[in-house]
Amino acid sequence: MNQECLRRLKVATREKIKKFELLRGRGVETGRFWDVVVVSAMDESQRQAYELQIREKVERKELPLGVDYKVFSDPPGYKIGNGGSTLYALQHLTEMFGETLGQLKVILIHAGGWSQRLPHASSLGKIFTALPLGEPLYQMLELKLAMYMEFPSHMKPGILVTCADDIEVYSVAENDNIRFDKPGFTALAHPSSLSIGTTHGVFVLDLCEESKFSDMANVSCLQFLHKPSIAQMRNSGAVCNRGSNCLSDTEFVYTDSTYYVDFDTARSLLKFFKEVGTLECEVDAYGDFLQALGPKAMIEYTSNTANVPKVEDSLVEIRKKIFTVLTGTPLNVIVLNNSRFFHIGTMSEYLFHLTEDEELKAMLGLLSAAFSKHLDENTVGSSASCVMYSVLGHGCSVGPQSVVEYSRLEAGVIVGRGCIVSSCWVGPGLSVPDGVVIHSICINQNGELKFVTIIFGINDNLKHTVKSQVHLKDLKLFGLSLEECLSCWQLDTLRFSGDASSCSLWNACLFPVCTDLQSAFSKSLEMQQAVLCGSLLTLPKNTKLISMHEALQYKNLDEMLKFRKELHSDITQR
Repeated sequence: MNQECLRRLKVATREKIKKFELLRGRGVETGRFWDVVVVSAMDESQRQAYELQIREKVERKELPLGVDYKVFSDPPGYKIGNGGSTLYALQHLTEMFGETLGQLKVILIHAGGWSQRLPHASSLGKIFTALPLGEPLYQMLELKLAMYMEFPSHMKPGILVTCADDIEVYSVAENDNIRFDKPGFTALAHPSSLSIGTTHGVFVLDLCEESKFSDMANVSCLQFLHKPSIAQMRNSGAVCNRGSNCLSDTEFVYTDSTYYVDFDTARSLLKFFKEVGTLECEVDAYGDFLQALGPKAMIEYTSNTANVPKVEDSLVEIRKKIFTVLTGTPLNVIVLNNSRFFHIGTMSEYLFHLTEDEELKAMLGLLSAAFSKHLDENTVGSSASCVMYSVLGHGCSVGPQSVVEYSRLEAGVIVGRGCIVSSCWVGPGLSVPDGVVIHSICINQNGELKFVTIIFGINDNLKHTVKSQVHLKDLKLFGLSLEECLSCWQLDTLRFSGDASSCSLWNACLFPVCTDLQSAFSKSLEMQQAVLCGSLLTLPKNTKLISMHEALQYKNLDEMLKFRKELHSDITQR
């Protein structure tokens, strides 16, 4: 990105944050902000966790006041995807507001799911991921609202759909505004490399030359491609090779992020949903809705299940019904040539953007240390690390490309390179090895308060499953087979929680349950270090081991937030 593009993005982004700061803890004028902010959750437990955190944010005056903040959970049973969550949210909103809904401006942030690619965000939710910005410290919820500060003022009643783990920054000409005032769908489009296009949605646009040489252009979309191959992009005419966007690539495509739906279109979707009754498959709010739009949309996509994690029997039929409902609905696209899209949904992305990405740091004003207390000047060893909402004792060091959040590090603690340390109490003199994520969770077990610390390698695949324990060698923990790890711990068998026919690191019972945070951390660290050294470790008799899956089922949210309040008290006693 050239320096002029970066400068303009920095100015525009800082201005949005400045405007949002003026609203935190204050009432908002009608029409100047969202009437309703909706966050989706995957189940009732997650809904309660989200509601509690939002309520505390409002009480602490970290969010604008006078806004309806709602959390809606998916129904029990089948996974329904973010498209299903969108439909359920529309149903809830209609039941709550009736005809008044047609006069409201709503933002829907999809935040459901276990966050298996970002496990330290699993217990409290990706939308509450901390960022080294602002005081009180921003989380993703505040940043999403800040980046969209200007939308409600230039938007007709309707619903804006977005996700919890991405950041969009953009600038437009001084007298221009992004307007959501057309019927149907209106989507934002960002210039991206062809490789990025293969993992996102790509627009095939009816572009005139002027559209490629202005900061912003309103164009119609001929077709939407969902995670297409490069050959598909070329054959469909999605690839552009000229323009004034700030990419260095000579070829680029326009990819998706956030979109708006007017309420007439939303009612059509809701009518379809009521006719279907119960969804028994995952519906994608991007792939299944947007692929039905545009004059070149073809029903053949409904049978393509290549990008679907689990194909249910009803999926293709539901897709065909959505296509029928939405055929002919306009897909308007707002091309933002001077914009960037950042995804932080994986551990490697999270670490890169918070510690190494100088462009994002410059745009948002991210700090290497934010709302933290260091007991001496030598506690942070690298400007390429990030410490947030933590208390660090004398002589601590945090290695480059590492993030420490919501934690207490006693004297002499050493955090290695490329680590995530979250919600932990680390005893004096302990060393966290390179390349791990380590996260402590308070749990209720048998009516008692307990603690567990999960630890994985940054590159471990927590989603990968095998059918039985016979194939444990195919599960890799810290780069070694799970069989080798069990041998180090002298464990003959391993229990898996949940579905016994689906074995993964996520539901493998690997982590000792302890009576306090410090012990939970040290015990899990000891197990990891035994694997690292190839030494034998004998676990104490009657050690109870649970999985990440179980820890989330048993989590004690109040106790986790209490730990954060204690950190807050220590940090503010300057």
